[in-house]
Amino acid sequence: MSDPVNPPPSTLRQAQTSHTEARILSAASQLFLARGYLATTLADVAEHASVGARTVYVRFGTKAALFARVVDVAIAGDTKPVPLLDRPEQQRPFTGPDANRRVAEFCHTTAQIMRRTGDLFAVAQEAAMVDPVLQANWQAGREGTRHSHRHFWERLADDGLLDSAVDTRWLIDTTTLLGGAETFLLARRMYRWSIPAYERWLVTSYRRLARLD
Repeated sequence: MSDPVNPPPSTLRQAQTSHTEARILSAASQLFLARGYLATTLADVAEHASVGARTVYVRFGTKAALFARVVDVAIAGDTKPVPLLDRPEQQRPFTGPDANRRVAEFCHTTAQIMRRTGDLFAVAQEAAMVDPVLQANWQAGREGTRHSHRHFWERLADDGLLDSAVDTRWLIDTTTLLGGAETFLLARRMYRWSIPAYERWLVTSYRRLARLD
């Protein structure tokens, strides 16, 4: 017997909820980028998404929570409830016998995150100066960047692909600074780098610091 044509009510509700959330996130992203964080309200987002204001308040509670969700989705590239480091595309830098290739893959994933999220990072950086919640979120982002770099370099060392003479802790700290959102935004403002140019710089810097060249 084939599956029913109409999905069960719970599945319909989940689909409707996901669709509504996607509309809210899209509207919020557009407004945050166009107006900035401070000038955007939850009521504005609700109107732009063509949903009731209560829907936005119930789903997200605060503007800071909504903005955090917008940023998280941009970083991941979708709304799937899968931790960033558990995603298949994020696993490529941690496999393979060639250290240079792993570095290239790691820098590529970083560059793609900046491509999707760089403009939102600029909004967050400015808003964090006046909003304590966003300031805490910004710091959490820094810590997340360090966690991913520590995981990458320690895995490379454990696999015997990193020169034992390299100070791994120093390498983690230094590349975390280079690969952080603040450095990307500064480079974009100062040099007007494209994403490919930024990625090439990152690959070259990481390889030299790790003594892979």
